[in-house]
Amino acid sequence: MIWYPWLNQPYRQIIGQHEAGRGHHALLLQALPGMGDASLVWGISRWLMCQRKDGLKSCGECHACKLMQAHTHPDWYELTAEKGKSSLGIDAVRSVTEKLFHHAQQSGSKVIWLPNAAQLTEAAANAMLKTLEEPPANTWFLLCCEQPSQLPATLRSRCLTFHLAVPDEAQSMGWLQKQNGAPQQDCLTALRLSGGAPAAALQLLENGWSARQTLCAALPQALQQDMLSLLPVLNHDDAAQRTGWLCALLVDALKWQQGGGEFIANADSQALIAQIAQQLPASALDESVRQWMYCRDRLLNVVAVNRELLLTDQLLAWEQMLHASLVGLK
Repeated sequence: MIWYPWLNQPYRQIIGQHEAGRGHHALLLQALPGMGDASLVWGISRWLMCQRKDGLKSCGECHACKLMQAHTHPDWYELTAEKGKSSLGIDAVRSVTEKLFHHAQQSGSKVIWLPNAAQLTEAAANAMLKTLEEPPANTWFLLCCEQPSQLPATLRSRCLTFHLAVPDEAQSMGWLQKQNGAPQQDCLTALRLSGGAPAAALQLLENGWSARQTLCAALPQALQQDMLSLLPVLNHDDAAQRTGWLCALLVDALKWQQGGGEFIANADSQALIAQIAQQLPASALDESVRQWMYCRDRLLNVVAVNRELLLTDQLLAWEQMLHASLVGLK
């Protein structure tokens, strides 16, 4: 499990609470993708399981530590949806919670990790709620969720929420450039497009950068001639991410119009941002952002959505809206 430098302070804070006897039995970690919450959970779990703790560190030598290093500890449970499913059902929760009321097989702590607590069905959340209200001794729940508001209020109320904040931009930039060596403007853009999450920015630079550059190159011609020319650029498995890039470009154009060029996310595409800002009025940009955000939401949340049809419909509607807006200015 990769350890990231920005996790040091949150780790010390959480483990410090446990050392002081104030550790909460259910910790809800709120973090953006690419913040390394899984690594933080792993570090906390190793400390909780360790039988010979060395201050803030696990010893790494005891039997429990060796089992954790081998990913074979019988009292450490990971609860995720089955392969091919998007929800975590009640049977999986019951299967684990029943084991919690038995003695730990290694006579120590028991840890349950939910990498994505938002996967819990209503029934599964209710089943877990009963255990959270009266947990067995030495049992710790570590839940991760990007948007805790997706969880039932009753479940959230039994947890201590910990927000894993993004690191300072300068710190993230230093780490990114060490890891990737990309130009500074590219690193800054990737970081801002990733909400400030450094590992997500690194992933974008290594695997998605050419797709984003293709979108930036195709957008000017699409705005002037044929909007449907964007369809092959957007219609991919990561369409939600690509429409997110498009939204960011449009928002940046609005910022540019208001004199906020220093705050744009796409720092490597200032000429394109300026061109869009000059070509489209603020009202059209605002409506464009709303339309594409709605489209992205449907891509993310509508089960079995027809992606090509949805994108085609949105591109035609966008073209019609922009045409009406520009005609109205004449």
